[in-house]
Amino acid sequence: MTTEDTPRHQPLAPFGHRAFATYWTARVFWTLGTQIQITAMGWQVYDAARARGDSIAEGAFLLGLIGLVQFGPLLLLSLLGGQAADRFNRRLIVIAGIATKAVAALALIATTVVPPDGVIILIFAVAALTGALNAFLPAASSAMVPNLIPREQLPQAISLMSVAFQAATIIGPALGGLAYGLGPQVAYGTAALLFGLGMLLVLAMQVPQQAPAGEAKTLALIVEGLKYVWTNKIVLGAISLDLGVVWFAGAMALLPVFARDILHAGAFELGVLRSSIAVGAGLVAVGLTFAPIRRRVGYWMFGGSIVFALASIGFGLSTSVWLSAACLAIAGAGDMISVYVRASLTQLATPDAMRGRVSAVSFVFISASNELGDFQSGVAARIFGPVLAVAGGGVIAVAVALGWMKLFPELARADRFEDAQVKETV
Repeated sequence: MTTEDTPRHQPLAPFGHRAFATYWTARVFWTLGTQIQITAMGWQVYDAARARGDSIAEGAFLLGLIGLVQFGPLLLLSLLGGQAADRFNRRLIVIAGIATKAVAALALIATTVVPPDGVIILIFAVAALTGALNAFLPAASSAMVPNLIPREQLPQAISLMSVAFQAATIIGPALGGLAYGLGPQVAYGTAALLFGLGMLLVLAMQVPQQAPAGEAKTLALIVEGLKYVWTNKIVLGAISLDLGVVWFAGAMALLPVFARDILHAGAFELGVLRSSIAVGAGLVAVGLTFAPIRRRVGYWMFGGSIVFALASIGFGLSTSVWLSAACLAIAGAGDMISVYVRASLTQLATPDAMRGRVSAVSFVFISASNELGDFQSGVAARIFGPVLAVAGGGVIAVAVALGWMKLFPELARADRFEDAQVKETV
């Protein structure tokens, strides 16, 4: 059987490796916990802001500010996190990160006994801690996956890990909305329990030894990773595309605003909206597992980004909960195609000894698009209103995707994933 045949005839082959199957399950648990916690934090901050008399625009700005608070520590520490993932045991870094998430979720239970100003302060403190964790946990987590399966199964493994993430992202926000309806302490306690289960599974894993990063000093390792990303136009173009598109078209931070004051819905509907984007992404992830993209991967990636941006425009203009949910599902489907191609190209084009640093740089771009994108959405909503902020941002994102096709023509013309593998020896 050829490498090209493997994804078609054995789409679930990575599950034949016990370490991957265990890690996949752990990823479901800790992503569920993360989504429940994020849903509760956003709703609670917006509730607290409105309870103390803030306007809709001021509440939206606070939601965007959470993203900025998360991004600051991430930006400062991410390159250290990347070289740590290459120099030290990635499994232990993941365990420590999940354990800290559990402690932070338990700490958020204190928000149930403090006034609105105290709620906002506590949630912002946890957001800052989350940003610091994200400088270390995602780089180690992403870099560890290729060590769990043969290289020819990597695209399938990426699809399956995306299924785990998207399945949890579908269920998590809805559970978060329901749990928050019973009280914030129920939501945060449930998240802490799920983090604990994920940590125990990773503790039980046996992971093959990773390639050594060498004896270079920390600064030299960081510089080496940055240089590799900058000189490899496939990697640079792929990871920066997400920054340009999601920065403008992302609407996640403003979902509590749309749910409460535009769509006139409650916490459960907020959970449905948060889940909708993952429904579309999850369905596409399953489809890609059984029918992977094989040719013209660059055009598929850009096409997915454009669909994401167009669907975001539809969401911004919608006044119906179910139409908004449909638009978010389409946005998730488009984004999943782009993520699948981007992750496969980046992982295949990066040697194992450098994978942590490249993953860290990639996550900085992703977080800049998400957390700083949330801040941008909050500022734009404060100035122009939430509807124009989201719909107008989608228009700009379409222009960005088209511009990136001109700026990185070799990425747009990328044909097969296998072509990227020759760069491993760089």
